[in-house]
Amino acid sequence: MKKVILSEKIPIKVWMDSVDDKTMEQVVNLANLPFAFKHICLMPDAHSGYGMPIGGVLAADGVIVPNAVGVDIGCGMCAVKTNLPASKVSKTKLLGIVNDIRRRIPVGFNHHKKAQDPSLMPQNYNINEMQVVERHYKSALRQVGTLGGGNHFIEIQKDTEGFIWIMVHSGSRNLGKQVADFYNKKAKQLNKLWHSSVSASVDLAFLPFKSHEAHQYYDEMRYCVDFAFANRKLMMKRIQEIVVEAFPIVEFDDMINIAHNYAAWENHFGKDVVVHRKGATSARKGEIGIIPGSQGTNSYITEGLGNPESFNSCSHGAGRVMGRKEAIRNLSLKEEQRKLNARGIIHSVNSPRDLDEAPSAYKNISKVMANQQDLVKIKVELSPLAVVKG
Repeated sequence: MKKVILSEKIPIKVWMDSVDDKTMEQVVNLANLPFAFKHICLMPDAHSGYGMPIGGVLAADGVIVPNAVGVDIGCGMCAVKTNLPASKVSKTKLLGIVNDIRRRIPVGFNHHKKAQDPSLMPQNYNINEMQVVERHYKSALRQVGTLGGGNHFIEIQKDTEGFIWIMVHSGSRNLGKQVADFYNKKAKQLNKLWHSSVSASVDLAFLPFKSHEAHQYYDEMRYCVDFAFANRKLMMKRIQEIVVEAFPIVEFDDMINIAHNYAAWENHFGKDVVVHRKGATSARKGEIGIIPGSQGTNSYITEGLGNPESFNSCSHGAGRVMGRKEAIRNLSLKEEQRKLNARGIIHSVNSPRDLDEAPSAYKNISKVMANQQDLVKIKVELSPLAVVKG
């Protein structure tokens, strides 16, 4: 931990060297919520978001805050190690795999033309009792197994021992956004009706668990977390099929999966609370996690250290240092391409509009990892070979 801010209702514990004004404004709002428990955490990749900073952790006493989970519910990472030596994968073979991935996995705003098998969707839920999920279920059948846009990616990587890894970063697509928007709007309406002391301007409307609406949101949110996992799992299966076609004798380890946008009941400091991780990852003692860099920097497989001061959490990635529009305005396309090409990476910075996902738009991942040595330890370091983005 870098510092503790004691000027607000509860402490703010910070794992970063400096905090920009907008992020500080949002974290101060969190620390003064009437239901905020113990302290607020700011992970080393934190930057401003909607209402709550990305990279923030809020433990709430008896309430849930839809905007403290965000619109991409269940967004997260999965990774698989192969027994394939990177030395056997030529640039031509790698390009072929990338092109096949783009042909078989819809990216950006694209969905499957046909509905996927319902057995691929989360099971053991009664969707008839979920008004948002039920309404969007048919369209979700065409979204499962699709990448999306923004910072979502598929990467072919190699570890320090020279073996190939596959990594996927994606979430709950439009389904999560519909659930988030619906319940955030409902929370705002109810907070106004209750004359809540939480100002509407901070965009942190809440639902007490004594209300039916809180349980409705919690159930639909959990469905979206499982849908996001199903989405990553299907993409990973299809990427593995593509790799097998290129290298028939390849074998795959078990998949690692983590989410970084969700809320869950957990026990901390002797109390059951609702921990909101918005762009933050669970890092319980011994828990295996994934912390990605940008498409030009390394990613990490980690092991949680179970630090109670972070509510057993760590960063979810490198974190942005520039907003998307700012990156497009200020970064040089030629320079960003030069740096990626110099590393031999098959990348996705092909036009000025792609600069929002250029490596220079992100924080230094090495510094981010150094700032959370009390939260996780590095098990495997991965470097990018090829990147698919929306």
